[in-house]
Amino acid sequence: MKLDNIEHVFFDLDHTLWDFDKNSELAFREIFEKQKITINIEEFLEVYKPINFKYWELYRNNSVSKVDLRFGRLKESFDSLKFQTQDTTINLIADDYIEYLPKNNHLLDGSLELLNNLKDRYRLHIITNGFEEVQERKMRGSGIHEFFETITTSEEAGVKKPHPQIFQIAVNKSGAEVSKSVMIGDNLEADIIGAHNFGLQVIHLNSHDQSIQSQYPQVQKLNELLNYL
Repeated sequence: MKLDNIEHVFFDLDHTLWDFDKNSELAFREIFEKQKITINIEEFLEVYKPINFKYWELYRNNSVSKVDLRFGRLKESFDSLKFQTQDTTINLIADDYIEYLPKNNHLLDGSLELLNNLKDRYRLHIITNGFEEVQERKMRGSGIHEFFETITTSEEAGVKKPHPQIFQIAVNKSGAEVSKSVMIGDNLEADIIGAHNFGLQVIHLNSHDQSIQSQYPQVQKLNELLNYL
């Protein structure tokens, strides 16, 4: 079912276009080798991913700071694996991670094809809760920066998705009409419910095929968005 009267398409970045999981694993592999962390990367990531997700939820709700997020997700992961390391080393890994992460530039399957398909028919934008200092580097490194007229980050807005203010700032920057705009993202609460409550049309990218029953349009793969756009 095609969405009517859409002129502006707002995308989330991480886990929506930019392959966060793959790029994150590559960054950790390089950092662990550099810091001589003798831990199995697959075992680490199995523990780290849900802990990282939890810390992002806390960060989004202003329950932890950016510094606490960067340190805490690593500290808790190492503790869960009973791997002893100094706090100074954890801080070094946290700093390295922000530096190394945007050096890897894998996109989710179909990202470039989708953006090339949409670029002449819609005005494209990014709304992201990711750290401002790395999001633009991710986009430039992966070759997608040129597709987007505006990039709105939570640090710029002073609030994080799903807060309505970040969507308002993005709409103001873009000159978009809310009724003629759609938000596409992977996070049901932050991207989809937040944007819907603000008044945007929405499409949920459920790429991990989670069992989510919702009232919102949902796709598993990026190319399925063309059923709506």
